[in-house]
Parts: sequence; C-alpha cells; structure tokens
Amino acid sequence: DNAPVFNQTSYTMYVRENNEPAALVGAVRAADEDVGPNSKVSYSLAPARPAERAPRSYVSVNSENGKVFVLRPLDYEQVRQLEVVVSAADSGSPPLSANVTVRIVVVDENDNAPVVLHPAQDSSPPSSELVPTSAEAGYLVTKVVAVDADSGQNSWLSYHLLKATEPGLFAVGAQTGEVRLRRPVSERDAVKQKLVVLVRDNGRPPLSATAVLGALLLDGFSDAHMPRSGLAPEDEGGSLTLYLIVSLALVSLLFLASAAAFVACKVCKRKALKEGTVLYGPGDFQSGVAHAAGTGTLPHAYCYEVSLTTGSGSSEFKFLKPVLASLPPQRCGTGGGADGEEDFPSGLPPAEQPRPQSHGTLPAAPFGKLAFD
Repeated sequence: DNAPVFNQTSYTMYVRENNEPAALVGAVRAADEDVGPNSKVSYSLAPARPAERAPRSYVSVNSENGKVFVLRPLDYEQVRQLEVVVSAADSGSPPLSANVTVRIVVVDENDNAPVVLHPAQDSSPPSSELVPTSAEAGYLVTKVVAVDADSGQNSWLSYHLLKATEPGLFAVGAQTGEVRLRRPVSERDAVKQKLVVLVRDNGRPPLSATAVLGALLLDGFSDAHMPRSGLAPEDEGGSLTLYLIVSLALVSLLFLASAAAFVACKVCKRKALKEGTVLYGPGDFQSGVAHAAGTGTLPHAYCYEVSLTTGSGSSEFKFLKPVLASLPPQRCGTGGGADGEEDFPSGLPPAEQPRPQSHGTLPAAPFGKLAFD
C-alpha cells in the first residue's frame, strides 16, 4: 500500500558537449516502505508527450539501479538542456509508482574559434582604409568586429596587433578591437600599410583567428579616392531626376507664355473693335469698284465708282461722299468748264449720317451719283 518515494523532488545533471555515446550523467533513487516483493523498485522513462519525444531519444535509464545515460553526443550550440520524466514502480499488485523530473544541462566546451565579421576576409586583396597624413595621434582608422559561438568565458574575445608595416604607428584596443594611430603620420611612413590583427577567445585551450586589413596614407584625399561603384547608381538617378524637373519646368513655361500671348491678342482685338474708329479702305467695297484719290480734282477723302456702258457709249460716275465730316466743301470738275462744276457737301445731314453695319460696310444710299451721256 506504499508507493515508491524518490529521495529528491527533482534532479539536475550535467554533461559536457561533444560527450561520448552512452555517457553516464547521474542516477535517480527511490525507496518503498513495503517489505518483500512489494518493496522492489524498477525505473523507466514515463510516457512522454509529443513535445518530449526528441529528448527521450537522447536519454536512457537503467531499470534496476536508476542510472541515467546520454546516448549520443550533444552540441551546446544546438541543444542547451534536456528534460525527461523518470518513473519508479514497485512489484506489488496492483503496482504503485511515482514520477520525478530529470533535467540534463549541456555544458559548453571551447570548440568554436572566433569569426571575423569586419573587415571582410573573403576579398582579395584586403580592403584598405583611407587615413589623412594630417591625422593626429588617436585617430580612429577602423574597428575589427568578431564573434564567438561559444558561451561564457569561452566567448570572451581579445584583440592584439600581430604584425604591421609600421608597428609603432598603429595600436589596437584589447577589448574593443579599435585600430587607432599611436602617433602622427610622418613623411618616412610608407603610403601603403598592412596590418594583421589577432582575435583570441578565453577558452581552455584558447582558439584564435586573424584579420588582415590595409591602410592608405594620403595627403588631402577627396572623394576621387573613394570607391565609385556604390555611388554611381545614386548619382545617375539624381541626374535623371534633375533633367526631368528642368524639362517639365521649360514645357510649363512655354505653355504659360503661349496661353498669355493668345489671351493678350484676343483682348487687344476686342478692345480695338469696341473703341477704335473704322476707316474704310478698298477691301471694304464690292469687287467691281475702282478707287481713285489725290491724283485728280477730287481730294484724297473721296471715293468714286466708274461704270462703263457698252450700249450707248455713255459713262456714269458714282461719287462717294467724304468719310471725314470735318472736311470743307469740295468742287469737282466734270469737263464742261465752269458750268460743269458741282459742289459736294462736306458731310451728310445729321439725320442721314450713315453708321457702319457690320465689319465697316457702309450702305449704298449715302453715295453721290453723276452720269455722263
């Protein structure tokens, strides 16, 4: 009537990574207060939930003495710990049992060397940093960045200057990896400098890696010494955008100028039609009319129409009254001497003053007519 009782409420065991297969990591123990066959205890792994099937494949328990074994090598970077449930059952009928949790912790070993992230070590030749010759002591040249996949003290990294063209020119921070100038640049220093930085972890035994980098000592360097591959697409895109903006602005200005000129022309024409005095020239009369002014006895302001008849041989003149009402009366000779002269009034009576009808065309009524047979 007594179930087995474990001597601990839980167990924690440790195993180093890269262990040997079937490595012993500990044991569990349970006791039963019954006597005889009912007090005999056997150990086994309790039925696992689906999430615990993977840990069960790594662990085994001896059914008689409760020893716990790790069946396969473990990698700390992949598995940090395992957790299983061990069951202890007596031999009674019905059998009684008890469960306990066993946690197996994987201990990290120094099995990973540092990895250099910057400067990149896959390029050949190594990348070069630009250093002005006017730089003072303490000038930051670059920084070496590295990581270690191990944990704890095994992942602690230190940096050391292993080799340099001018050993006294550069210094490397042991904890930060910063490469700085130890002294100002002199004329005796070579333009091209090569440095080898050692990166070492704190494991036992320690593992290390090296970073190779270059430096160029230049006097008054500018953007011409910088790599252009990464800047070219951006510059081309900026130039194209500028061209598009300028073209759009020019097209807009031309459109606005054309629209303004068109509107101004329309306004001027409309203003001239509303406010200006209309003078009638040869184009305002019918096509069968001939004009004469200033060469005979008629003044420039008179217009007349000549019609020739073919039947009787007589000629007929139609005299137009002057357009300008301010002119004095004129006398026109008809070829018959003094008796043949006729006075033409300088203007129309107020009641009969003609008005332009449409586009400068005068009615036919105001015009004088003189016929010769």
